[in-house]
Amino acid sequence: MGPEVVELEQQLADFCGAKHCISCANGTDALQLALMALGIGSGDAVFVPSFTFAASAEVVPLTGAIPVFVDIDIESYTMSGDSLLRAIAYAKSVGLRPRLVMPVDLFGRPAEYNTLSEITIAHGMTMIGDSAQGWGALYNGQMTGTFAEITTTSFFPAKPLGCYGDGGALFTDSDELASLLDSLRVHGKGDEKYDNVRIGVNSRLDTLQAAILLEKLAIYADEIAARQRLAARYNAALASTFIVPEMPNHIMSIWAQYTLRAQSSEHRAQVLNQLKAAGIPTAIYYPKPLHEQTAFQNFPSDPMGLKHSEIAASCVFSLPMSPYLTLEDQDQVIGVLKTAVV
Repeated sequence: MGPEVVELEQQLADFCGAKHCISCANGTDALQLALMALGIGSGDAVFVPSFTFAASAEVVPLTGAIPVFVDIDIESYTMSGDSLLRAIAYAKSVGLRPRLVMPVDLFGRPAEYNTLSEITIAHGMTMIGDSAQGWGALYNGQMTGTFAEITTTSFFPAKPLGCYGDGGALFTDSDELASLLDSLRVHGKGDEKYDNVRIGVNSRLDTLQAAILLEKLAIYADEIAARQRLAARYNAALASTFIVPEMPNHIMSIWAQYTLRAQSSEHRAQVLNQLKAAGIPTAIYYPKPLHEQTAFQNFPSDPMGLKHSEIAASCVFSLPMSPYLTLEDQDQVIGVLKTAVV
């Protein structure tokens, strides 16, 4: 919590246009702090997509609330409004209180906030934006960090804006929530650290990580622009063979991952084997949707099923993506993929 932390928080808020930024130890803590600040607890239903990293859902039971899994739109891989409506109705039917919607900005692409916000407001709920992979992306010209009551992000090293260890942050325009989050991240402190006025956690950002992030934030806009160029080259070269992640006009992804969808799980396996043989690294985010995992399989979900989450888990794979990926290296990746089995 040194002076660099304060400076970073101000620069992060200025970058995305939020009134307040509150840093913390990691992106998972950011989600838990947001839930705590909003008073989410026993009997509350929190709606989360099934196709995401476990942190999005695992913080919910820690507050005593129940995660309710929502399907994704198969083109965007973000939360489906139609599925959300079905999940809300089901949650009510089993005696849960719909309290919170938590869309995830997956692979660097922002969720469809207009649609999801309308549903959230219509049902008297609040929204947290999980932008661990998407902070800095644009939706209708507005940057992530400003759509929800609270937005969270992560500075894990694999993220587009990553530090050299763990780090996270929350964004809000509410003075009251900002003050509450500042207290909760330091053991529920009051006016000073030995005056504990509420139950909190220990989730302070290291000053060293803040200093690193200040330097990386200074070139973040340039790195996002470089990712746009690389993604456009991938799309142009691969659209005839794979389902590529095309962005509509109102969305700008930051391309945390460049993710293709194969025609089937068998097709994906064959392609990954060929890429591996050529020495090209790949990753699968995520091989099993949350509702199929042991820790989460007994929680409620959209009664119509989560088929798009299951399709994505079985068919997607991510290619090398970095603002410092050379065109020669990218051409090598493309060359292997264009000759891959179909």
